[in-house]
Amino acid sequence: MEPINSLFKDLTGQRTIQGKWDQLAGALGKNPAIREFAEKNPDIDSAAWTRSLSRLYQFAAEQKHCAQCPGLDQCPNMMKGYRPQLVNDKGTPSLTFSPCPLLEERDSKHRQSELIRSYYVPKDILNATFGMIDKGEGGRQEAILAAGEFVRDYLTDPGETKGLYLCGQFGVGKTYLMGAIMNRLAERRHVASLIVYVPDFFREIKGAIQDNSVDTKLDVLKKTPVLILDDIGAETITPWVRDEVLGSILQYRMMDHLPTLYTSNFNYDELEDHFSYSQKSGIENVKAKRLMERIRHFTKLVKMDGSNRR
Repeated sequence: MEPINSLFKDLTGQRTIQGKWDQLAGALGKNPAIREFAEKNPDIDSAAWTRSLSRLYQFAAEQKHCAQCPGLDQCPNMMKGYRPQLVNDKGTPSLTFSPCPLLEERDSKHRQSELIRSYYVPKDILNATFGMIDKGEGGRQEAILAAGEFVRDYLTDPGETKGLYLCGQFGVGKTYLMGAIMNRLAERRHVASLIVYVPDFFREIKGAIQDNSVDTKLDVLKKTPVLILDDIGAETITPWVRDEVLGSILQYRMMDHLPTLYTSNFNYDELEDHFSYSQKSGIENVKAKRLMERIRHFTKLVKMDGSNRR
């Protein structure tokens, strides 16, 4: 089908105007989608069809583009990523447009990426999926199963879902598995989540004292629907970080029934020992136990083994 501009450019002042219209109408009349539409809309008269020839031509041309789709970036349609549909607008053939599957997929991925945020965590973690995880090693299977159960329980009843505490040695894939959880939640229910590399975030919080932005930064962690604290226990502990920062975050989330997930090289007891000691205040077992109560009772501990993949 030749471009519509070239088809009509020499119509003015020509004796073959009617012939050109007839040629166009004849070509369009052979289009199966237009013929089907005409059969379903017998109330449309010939004058209305004639007035709508340019629209019908656009429909036929863009329908052909979609059938031979060159990809979203090279889409030649007038509205890139949209497919035309014929509608009967009060007895006149007209067009509406709907997003094609490629555009819907791209938009869905964009929305999904906006739901998944991170502080100081490698970007490849944010692209992790359950399908990309090596399930062959026995030490990983329990952790993968627990991650899947968390997603299922959260999608069923967010307010009653316990968090997850993955502990294990360096490089076994704890953080990557958390990334897969984030993507599954975003994909299934558009759940917003945030993963934070704890040591670097706590260093940032200390620096935020000078510009009075501590509360603003903490509010983000307090209120995000699903929070993942990555590599907890690797930070340098001070009483302020433990009690006013981490304690404040976990207290808020506990009261609002918002699940918190963790990765760590420590198990519960080892993490409690870590929280109990600081260079400034020495041993403070009671405060460490108080903080650990907000972790132990609101998470499921799973040990993750496997070879170091770093």
